[in-house]
Amino acid sequence: MGEQHPPMLQFLGATDTVTGSRYLVRSQGHQVLVDCGLFQGYKLLRDRNRIPFHVTPADIDAVVLTHAHLDHSGYIPALVRDGFHGPVYATAGTAELCTLLLPDSGYLQEEEARYADRKASSTHHPPKPLYTAEDAVRSLNNFKTRDFDRPFPLPGGIEASFLPAGHILGAAQVHLRLAGRTIHFTGDLGRARDPLMYPPRGLEPVDVLVTESTYGNRAHPAGDPETELGEIITRVAKRHGVILIAAFAVGRAETVLLHISRLLAKQAIPSVPVYLNSPMAIDASDMYQRHREEHRLKPHEFEAMYKVAKPVRSPDESKLLNLRGGPMIIISASGMLTGGRILHHLTAYGPDRRNAIILSGYQAGGTRGASLAAGEKHLRIYGQDVNIEAEVIQMEGLSAHADSDELIQWMKAAPQAPAMTYITHGEPDASDALRARIKRQLGWRVRVPEHMETISLDKPL
Repeated sequence: MGEQHPPMLQFLGATDTVTGSRYLVRSQGHQVLVDCGLFQGYKLLRDRNRIPFHVTPADIDAVVLTHAHLDHSGYIPALVRDGFHGPVYATAGTAELCTLLLPDSGYLQEEEARYADRKASSTHHPPKPLYTAEDAVRSLNNFKTRDFDRPFPLPGGIEASFLPAGHILGAAQVHLRLAGRTIHFTGDLGRARDPLMYPPRGLEPVDVLVTESTYGNRAHPAGDPETELGEIITRVAKRHGVILIAAFAVGRAETVLLHISRLLAKQAIPSVPVYLNSPMAIDASDMYQRHREEHRLKPHEFEAMYKVAKPVRSPDESKLLNLRGGPMIIISASGMLTGGRILHHLTAYGPDRRNAIILSGYQAGGTRGASLAAGEKHLRIYGQDVNIEAEVIQMEGLSAHADSDELIQWMKAAPQAPAMTYITHGEPDASDALRARIKRQLGWRVRVPEHMETISLDKPL
């Protein structure tokens, strides 16, 4: 049977973009999907979410998730709705975060469809969401948790292991053994000196390495992000401005709160009101508390971090913030300005030059965040053009992704070179830059695969 069905690896996503992480592994007639993410950013990429999945969902035996961010997990509700009935394996932290992220994703898509219907702005009549919140809640029944460092079997004679990746709560590297080969997926690698998460586990000997390259063409700023954040807050507060911090609800919001609590404890910034306007980030705090073994925070630091901000849950409370004015700090999602409550705050405070907008990390091409970072002064928000006069700062030092130097250092520490390394999950220039560095500095065999490319695993690599 193995001869009839040679083991294969196919790149279904994240090959010409930093989103849509999807890798299909075939072994002994079985199919396992590593990650099942949404394409985000440019419309050309988002349209891929609407294309029927390249493999019949009912024919997929299992999904293995690296972590909960939507570009890695966000297509699962559609996969389950369309016939996938197998298990979705994840760490406990990832499974818990998905109970927040996936239903919220479905709800936002329903909201977008309703808005498009009201404005008659869709070519579909009526416009339909990719999936609903109800679809997302149903898909959670497929989740099965597995511990770090405890191998578990998959169909097709595959053995899988989760290894710590840093990055966010529950994030894992996925290590597969099949047909005498080892395949290692980095997922999103965290940073060695991340203030919140522990560093990623080192790379062990593998045959095939599939690595992310989000920051493959650049290094994070050398300065201390906490100091930079303090300088921005102080500067804007002195002119009675509002500091809008666009932060991913899971991971980045916690890091920002940690920095602000430390700055306040040192009296390094003025004492101004801080609002955490993200119900998801508020709920995620309980999950971080339950999994203290994964992050660096001591109990007193955790308590201080969440005391610093007033949680904002209801839409009415959120709307009232737009009438308050500065000085104040609002931390809200989404981190790339693709949706969520931050858009209402941008509409209210973006036109005033006293205010500041902080983009807390990477901004994928085609998002409002990327447009702002590139100097755009007008954003289309809910059908209106919003003039942006506020100061815009992109703080890449707040990123939870390893940069180019950190990726190279992580690979350099491996006891031996993989037989082949594939560069994925990056914009084309970032992926190619990392490819060139790996070849030049490490001497490894490396390439950037094409979208939908299939690699045979039973031939010399």
